[in-house]
Amino acid sequence: MEIEGNLRRFLVFLLEMWVAATLVVLLLCVLAGTGRSPEIPPAAAACNCTQIGTAPSPVSDEVAAASRNSNESNFADLAQLLPKVATEDRTVIITSVNEAFARPGSLLDLFRESFLAGDRIARLLDHVLVVAVDPAAFDHCKAAHPHCYHLEVNSMDLRSANNFMSKAYVELVWTKLSLQQRVLELGYNFLFTDVDILWFRDPFRHIGVFADMTTSCDVFNGNGDDLDRNWPNTGFYYVKSTNRTVEMLRRWRAARARYPPNHEQNIFNYIKHELAGGLGVRVRFLDTAVFGGFCQLFRNDMRRACTMHANCCVGLGNKLHDLRSALDQWKNYTSAVTPEEKKKNGFGWRVPAKCGTPDKKQ
Repeated sequence: MEIEGNLRRFLVFLLEMWVAATLVVLLLCVLAGTGRSPEIPPAAAACNCTQIGTAPSPVSDEVAAASRNSNESNFADLAQLLPKVATEDRTVIITSVNEAFARPGSLLDLFRESFLAGDRIARLLDHVLVVAVDPAAFDHCKAAHPHCYHLEVNSMDLRSANNFMSKAYVELVWTKLSLQQRVLELGYNFLFTDVDILWFRDPFRHIGVFADMTTSCDVFNGNGDDLDRNWPNTGFYYVKSTNRTVEMLRRWRAARARYPPNHEQNIFNYIKHELAGGLGVRVRFLDTAVFGGFCQLFRNDMRRACTMHANCCVGLGNKLHDLRSALDQWKNYTSAVTPEEKKKNGFGWRVPAKCGTPDKKQ
């Protein structure tokens, strides 16, 4: 009897241990289930963006959706136009004009002429979207160019040649940034170019595959990766369409409230370290020896020239005069110089007659 009692107690003990172990396992499962974060969808799902050689960015669905929805109503018909303009890799070249810049004989005509005079880049005109900011500019554009988009800016009159940092100028550059964000949200890369830039050679050969943003400079220090000592000029810059770059433009636009009144180029320079450090944006700066401008022009020659920007130049008439001179110099160079002569040094640009002296801002 004693043996049977001991056996009975042993079996009860085993049963109790099995029940206790089962309860512990169930409790651990419950705790694990309640402590687990909900599964987060891939970053690419936050917006309709292509991922080109970059890691997804830390942007929530809510932020991306709010940003996308705010822009959809403002640029409702842009989605239908972009496929007609984009290259095979979904890249769109964008420039913008008002009535003063778009009228016959003004900057838009000179801009287009440079493509035709350039080195096998006339084909790129098919991928240029001209954004007109007033009805007269839109009419001029349609008469000269196949791809035009009317961006309505109702807050002020933008038809005249607004001076740098005027209220109309500042309003315009921020509106353009909003449109560029929408282009990225729709899954298209863009290369924005001011219309006071002449194109001579294909700039895409100089745009690295690993940078999120590649931008021209007013002043270049020799190192394309140096965030500190290169002064960006967002009159010519390329941005890949990724979730990270959509968030970059959203933060860029939001920073306007922190630095009033200012235009987007200066504010980008103020926050570029925030974007690089907090968001992981990779910025590459273009050499002014290749992407020249009137700010830092005369350390280069025509053999390397890709674009020429009438930066550091005030006044529409001055820009037209000196850009025409630069385009004529280019035409003389390409028509008269033999391939052997082109290998030699000494084919530099003349000092702009109206826009000041080298490396001196007006």
